[in-house]
Parts: sequence; C-alpha cells; structure tokens
Amino acid sequence: MRSHNRISMTVLFVLLAVAAAWFAPAMVSAQDVANGQATANVLTVLAVTADSDLNFGDVLQGVSKAADKTVVGEAGVFNITGSAGNEVSMYMQLPDYISLADGSDRMVVSFGATDADIDFTDAATPAAHTASAVVDQDPHNLPATAINNAAAPDNNIKIFLGGMVYPTVDQTAGAYSGDIILTVAYTGS
Repeated sequence: MRSHNRISMTVLFVLLAVAAAWFAPAMVSAQDVANGQATANVLTVLAVTADSDLNFGDVLQGVSKAADKTVVGEAGVFNITGSAGNEVSMYMQLPDYISLADGSDRMVVSFGATDADIDFTDAATPAAHTASAVVDQDPHNLPATAINNAAAPDNNIKIFLGGMVYPTVDQTAGAYSGDIILTVAYTGS
C-alpha cells in the first residue's frame, strides 16, 4: 500500500503541476503594469550682492555721524535676484561696532527701526525710490517678500541701509570697518 500511496501522491503532484501550467497564462493575463515619473523643476539660484558699502565718510572724535539710506555714496546697497513669483526671507546680521583693521580700537555703530528701505526695481538708486518701495523698515526685522510680484517686475529686490556711528572723544584715528551680512532664502511660499 505504501507504493500505491506514493504513486497516488506523484500523480496528484503531476496533475496539480499540469493544472497550474494550464491556468497560469489566464492569471498572468489579468495583470497590467503602468509607468509613472517623478518630476521637479529647480528654481533659479538666489544671487545676493553688496553693491555699495555703508559709508560714514570722515568722522570727528566725539561727534556722532549718520550715513543716510537715501544718499548715493553713503547708503549700503544690497541686491537680490531670484526666481519670479517666489517669496524670500531676508535677515541682516548687523555689527554692534566697527573696528580698526588690527582690532586695537572700535567704534559703536547702531541701526534704528527705520534705517532700511526695500525697493523692487533694478533701476532704483538710494536717492530715487520707485513708488513700490517699502520705506522705513527695521533692518533687524526685514519682511519676507515675493520676487517679481507686481511691485518687483525685474526679479530684483534692493535694500538700502543707513546707520549711525558714535566715536568717543579719544577715538583712535584710522580706517574702521565691520561686516554686514545679508542672508536670503526662499521660504517655499
């Protein structure tokens, strides 16, 4: 009986294999495949330049002096270009003082709540803002804004910066400087 069971099992496996082969094409033909794609469009890189340094000019010991954001030759000018219709955030890291190159003396510098203007045209100069300019902004807290909105048709944003220095009565004579850093990034809005 054992060999009979073995033969029955072998026949059963053969029949199952034949049935699977017979019905397999019907099962495979019920499947389908589709191909899709992942896509992305990388935006224009942001470009940020410092077109003009904030210039206090000649300063007398003990006499504070302003650099006006609307005066060519005094205003610090920054230019931002990027992808049209996309919002950017702008952050200015402003110095608390400027110093001699060797670091032996420093002079206090400050920036008030109205010391920045933002203009949205490539042709703008500190002396001639366009009607779309956003004036009297706090350089410590610049607003996010869209590039190439109705006010920025040239894909540019310009920031004009003024400030004030406070030399001491015994301020060391020499050329003073300090870094102003503008960081700009797309917000995703």
